[in-house]
Amino acid sequence: MSLDIATVEALAERLEDCELQARDTLKITLDHPDMDWDDAYAVQDAILRRKLARGARVVGLKAGLTSFAKMRQMGIETPIFGFLADSFVVPDGGRCRHADLIHPKVEPEIVFVTKAPLAGPGCTIAEVLAATDFVLPGIEVIDSRYRDFKFDLKSVVADNCSSSRFVIGGIPRDPRDLDLRATGVVMEKNGQVVALGAGAAVLGHPANAVAMLANHLGARGGEIPAGTLVLSGGITEAVSVEPGDHVMLHMQEMGCTSLTFV
Repeated sequence: MSLDIATVEALAERLEDCELQARDTLKITLDHPDMDWDDAYAVQDAILRRKLARGARVVGLKAGLTSFAKMRQMGIETPIFGFLADSFVVPDGGRCRHADLIHPKVEPEIVFVTKAPLAGPGCTIAEVLAATDFVLPGIEVIDSRYRDFKFDLKSVVADNCSSSRFVIGGIPRDPRDLDLRATGVVMEKNGQVVALGAGAAVLGHPANAVAMLANHLGARGGEIPAGTLVLSGGITEAVSVEPGDHVMLHMQEMGCTSLTFV
């Protein structure tokens, strides 16, 4: 790490204040160009500690940047990872206040819920499928705190990977009964199709993102506990939303989930 504890805490306060106050900021690497990946995750961890100290609960984990093409473009070998707090939850078919966010976008995701712990190193797709209780459709609302969505990867990791809200619904399915690579998704905004894709867009298989998360946590002395909800990564490009927009996700063999921005 190149940042001292005081700087890490100050950056965590700055980014979380932006989240809570729905205001943007410039990417933090402008002031700290030498920060490394350990620094970035240290800031994210400090944001989590701030939330836990106020009584928040962690309800899940997430993977981001789960496209091989994007990873090659960015010069990285694994996705980036963040946490999901209880304040991020939107009920299925519920409302999300647009004014509480800065510049939200929505992504369709396959959601895993584990029934056994997963830990690296060496976690595989097969182990993820065996440890998964069920999968569901989910919509993640990403909302970078950085002005105009302009950031580098270390800045976005520090910002908890642009996490803000999510909704899950549909029909729980055993992933071993499905070919998640071929699972098709259709996302609509106000009744118009805005995104189409299939599960293979996420690292060839969405369970691969969960395995990489387990390996990431294992390298840091952690694991994915049993009973954890994991957003495995956006299947399509993110779509911007405005107040009044209704977003519906249809996922093959798993039904639908939706939310409305008010």
